[in-house]
Amino acid sequence: MSRVLKWIIAFLGAFTGMAVFIFVTRTGQLLNVEGWLLFSFGLITATLLSGALFFVASPWLINMGRNLANFIVGELSGIPVDRLVIGSGGLIAGLIIAYLISQIISDIPVPFISTIISIVVYIFMGYLGVNLAVKAGEYISFGNFLKKNLLKGDADAAPTPETPVVKGVPKILDTSVIIDGRIADICRTGFVEGPLIIPEFILEELRHIADSSASLKRNRGRRGLDILNIIQKELDIEVKIVDQDFPDIQEVDVKLLKLAQLINGTVVTNDYNLNKVAGLQGVKVLNINELANAVKPVVLPGEEMHIDVIKDGKEAGQGLAYLDDGTMIVVEGGRKFIGREIEVLVTSVLQTAAGRMIFAKPKQQED
Repeated sequence: MSRVLKWIIAFLGAFTGMAVFIFVTRTGQLLNVEGWLLFSFGLITATLLSGALFFVASPWLINMGRNLANFIVGELSGIPVDRLVIGSGGLIAGLIIAYLISQIISDIPVPFISTIISIVVYIFMGYLGVNLAVKAGEYISFGNFLKKNLLKGDADAAPTPETPVVKGVPKILDTSVIIDGRIADICRTGFVEGPLIIPEFILEELRHIADSSASLKRNRGRRGLDILNIIQKELDIEVKIVDQDFPDIQEVDVKLLKLAQLINGTVVTNDYNLNKVAGLQGVKVLNINELANAVKPVVLPGEEMHIDVIKDGKEAGQGLAYLDDGTMIVVEGGRKFIGREIEVLVTSVLQTAAGRMIFAKPKQQED
C-alpha cells in the first residue's frame, strides 16, 4: 500500500511541476522560450524533477498524512453524532455564502489580492458556519427531530413482532453496582430493559481492583468480573462494551456522568454520593438501594411477626432480629429471648436514608 501511495504522490508531483511550468512560461513570460523544442525540453525536465522530488518526499508526506488523520479521528471521536451532523451542515452553508462573496471579490483588478481575500473569506465563513450551527444545536433536540420526522414512517407503520416499536434507554453500570452483584438478579427477573452499557474505563478499574495486593479488595474486584461474565453469557439481555473515554478527566465517576449525558443514558449505581451529583447535573439514576427499600414488604403497627432474636441491642434489655431482606427489628425487652423464635407485635416503623427499622415488643409479654 505504501509503494502505491509513493507512485501516486510522484505522479501528482509530476503533474504539479508540469502545470507550474506551463503557467510560468505562458502567463508570466519569466522564461525566454525560443521555439517548441526548447519549450518541450523545459516541460519534460520540470515534470521529471518535480515527480522525483515528490517521490523522495513521499514517506514524510505519507507519515504526516497519517498523523493528521489520526489527530482528526481522535478529536471527532469525543463529539456526539448529532453535533457532527449539525456542524457539517453549518460548514456547507458557510462555504456556500463564501462562494457567493468570492464572486464579488473576483472583480478586483489584481488577481493575487482577490485570491488571498477569497481564501480568508472561505476560512472565516466556514468557521463561523460551524460555530453558529453548533450553538443553535444546543437549543434544539436533534434526536427528537429525527424521531418525529425521519422515523415518522416507521412509527406510523403497523408494529410487527420482528420490528419492536420501543427501544429501551441505555443503562450504564458503575463499579459499585457491578461489585454489589444484585444487578444480575434484577436482570434475571426481567425488570431491567434496554442495553446495559459497560465503559472500558469501568472495566479497567475493576481489573485494577482485582489485581490489588489487599485480599479483600482483590476478592471484590474478582467478584465484579464474575458478575459481568454472568450478565454477558447467562442472561438474555443486551450488553455493550463501549471504548468511549475522556482522557482529560481523571475521576471515574465524572467520566460516567459525562458518558451518560453523551448517549442520553441512565446510570445504575448504589453509590449515595454519585446519586446526588448525578441529580445536580440532570443525569437520570437508578439506585439499587432505593429499589431494595421500595420492594420490601410493608409492615404496619399492630401486625404480628414471627422472628428469631439473635443478639442484644444498644439499649438495655433490647434484642435484635432481622428479616430475610436484611431489615433490622428492634425488640423492646427482647434480650431475654435471644436464641429463641417468638411472636412480636409491631409498635412502629422508622424509614431512614440507609433503610428501614422496625420496632416491636414480644407478644408473650403482652399476653
